Amino acid sequence: MNKKKTPKNALADPTRLPSHDEDDKETIQVIIETPKGSRNKFAFDADQKVFQLKKVLPAGMTFPHDFGFIPSTQAEDGDPVDVLVLMDEPAYPGCLIKCRPVGIIEGEQGKNKKDAERNDRVVAIELMNHTYAHVKHIDDLGKTFIKELEDFFVNYHELSGKQYRVLEVRGPGEARRRIKDGMRAVKKK
Repeated sequence: MNKKKTPKNALADPTRLPSHDEDDKETIQVIIETPKGSRNKFAFDADQKVFQLKKVLPAGMTFPHDFGFIPSTQAEDGDPVDVLVLMDEPAYPGCLIKCRPVGIIEGEQGKNKKDAERNDRVVAIELMNHTYAHVKHIDDLGKTFIKELEDFFVNYHELSGKQYRVLEVRGPGEARRRIKDGMRAVKKK
């Protein structure tokens, strides 16, 4: 049996897990924070080592897909790189999902343009799913599907009194580049 090396305290802090599958560097690992269909927004609290309820969306608004982060990365906003995971059935907070990135929604958030900070979202496909198995590039999802994802993030931030502006939607090459940037940011700490 091939024993994988798990960093000390990784089970108590999933942000310390490896960002990629050790057997396949194209496969990213994602920790789910908020499952598809949930009105509850959960986030990992590294200080308390628990998944904490951050907010409840209004009636009729739910997360369109599982949402989480790539461990051992840091995005421009200081948090781990965000990922929207497309898969057949919802996962649950804390679940480790293996995925392949198919694109990235580049955006910025803030109360106004002057105070805006980048907050990009990688879009990834869970490896064992059936529904999205054919998707290799974010464009394969279709313009309407992508527009609905963009609208969700705009509306989600609006609930907090912030603006979210989609800057661009790019393919898997740019998503992988951002993930590598996020890995380098952690190593610099």
